Amino acid sequence: MMAARSRDGCVAVSCVRPWLVARFESPHSVASWAIVGGGLGEALSVVWHEVQEHELRPPTDAAQWLQARMGDRGLHGAVGLLTSRRLDRWVQAQHAAGKVGASCIATVGLGNALRAGDPPGPYARIGTINVLCRVDVALTTPAMLEALAIATEAKTAAMLESGVVSGRSGEPATGTGTDCIVIASPKGQPYAPYAGKHTDTGAAIGAAVLDAVREGARVWKAERGLR
Repeated sequence: MMAARSRDGCVAVSCVRPWLVARFESPHSVASWAIVGGGLGEALSVVWHEVQEHELRPPTDAAQWLQARMGDRGLHGAVGLLTSRRLDRWVQAQHAAGKVGASCIATVGLGNALRAGDPPGPYARIGTINVLCRVDVALTTPAMLEALAIATEAKTAAMLESGVVSGRSGEPATGTGTDCIVIASPKGQPYAPYAGKHTDTGAAIGAAVLDAVREGARVWKAERGLR
């Protein structure tokens, strides 16, 4: 078992494969497109489940499959993420801008690297980037959505820096075919109304996600002898 606390002390992280659990000190507002608990909502934790490729072959419904296993584990109401990446390779980063801090936990697997705009098609290989970024200020709904956009830009910047190319087009990859990002913020007043690049909130989120995905990509490449 691996247990830790995020560097800002507000997220308790435990890793017992095949589970990685990030638990907040209190319920948080969350925004994501996760297959379990996605959309806008409230959650006390975000969980990753490590899967093998054969476990999700058709006709398996991935969302129902994960939800059932989360229920068996007592993880009701959590945001749920799936990955084939070894969960003990999770990384974290933290950044502060002005009076705002952000912490990011990420798992980075790039076997399914693709570029936005590549033609659709079946998986050639498995691999995904899953990111949780917690900001320490409450966000309005528009700010939560803007934070997702900033985090996505940061993930893309890290991917372009990595030099990994799309397995389909051979062009620089901007992510994988199954990435997911979760933004979390504490509930309460006052709310930060924006999270763009001209705000401390956006700067903190962008830098934390960039550093975490950059490190995750570095580790993934090093394991394979890639530069």
